[in-house]
Amino acid sequence: MKNILIIGSTGQIGSELTRELRKTYGSEHVIAGYIRGAEPKGELKDGGPSAPADVTDAAMIADVIKKYDIDTIYNLAALLSVVAESKPHLAWKIGIDGLWNILEAARENRCAVFTPSSIGSFGPDTPKVMTPQDTIQRPRTMYGVTKVTTELLSDYYFLKYGVDTRSVRFPGVISYVTPPGGGTTDYAVDIYYAAAKNRKFICPIQKGTYMDMIYMPDALKACIMLMEADPTKLVHRNGFNIASMSFAPEDIYAEIRKHKPEFEMEYEVDPLKQCIAESWPDRLDDICAREEWAWKPSYDLQSMTADMLEHLKIKLDK
Repeated sequence: MKNILIIGSTGQIGSELTRELRKTYGSEHVIAGYIRGAEPKGELKDGGPSAPADVTDAAMIADVIKKYDIDTIYNLAALLSVVAESKPHLAWKIGIDGLWNILEAARENRCAVFTPSSIGSFGPDTPKVMTPQDTIQRPRTMYGVTKVTTELLSDYYFLKYGVDTRSVRFPGVISYVTPPGGGTTDYAVDIYYAAAKNRKFICPIQKGTYMDMIYMPDALKACIMLMEADPTKLVHRNGFNIASMSFAPEDIYAEIRKHKPEFEMEYEVDPLKQCIAESWPDRLDDICAREEWAWKPSYDLQSMTADMLEHLKIKLDK
């Protein structure tokens, strides 16, 4: 990777990935792509070049790639699961029509492309415990449909045109830096904010509902490691299961109470979020990622909780 374009650089993952890549590859080599109305601010704006990069505008994407001599694209533009259910046409337009524009530009300009998939690409017929890398994928949400299509279309462009496409299936991503944007796993971020603010947490997910999660530092590590991996060792490409931790609401609550014994939580289940959560795996089997590009997470629930609460205290005390 020499010159990198981050599409969706102001989103939850994009904002932190942009900063991380600039540390490694140099600020001038990492372009923060954005859509009008969601321009970079602060460190993201001042830390390196930025440019409009709307995935629904094929000409705009092609122009940015040529202007900055881009060889690697991180395509992070998407509507998250809950939002996508309320705006299915927009979810398809951004997730799939936008991906088509990215892949065509990559084919014409010989770029590598990372477009994340998700645990949402699975459905209720998928084995829930230690979900295999290769298994049935029949999601019943528009978010999931776009993610399965993302995997297939990315594989197609690799097999048909030789475009170097790669992706991971992200679990729920937890971060203290950028707030989540409408996903089913958002509760696992919101609960830490409630604890840090000494407020009772109202949990929208039912007790006993397990979902895979990952701490942002590990999510960023996966994005970078996979794109740096030796392509000759990749049996799979789109997208790799990656696992870090799996827990239910009562587990994260109990862990937080080790640090804040007075913390309280009660359940008020959101039917839509619960329905989506129940269609997803409890735990992914990520043996292929571990064997093909040496994936290994650094955080578990215990270490993440301590780190989240420490950083949120600093952030909220400012």
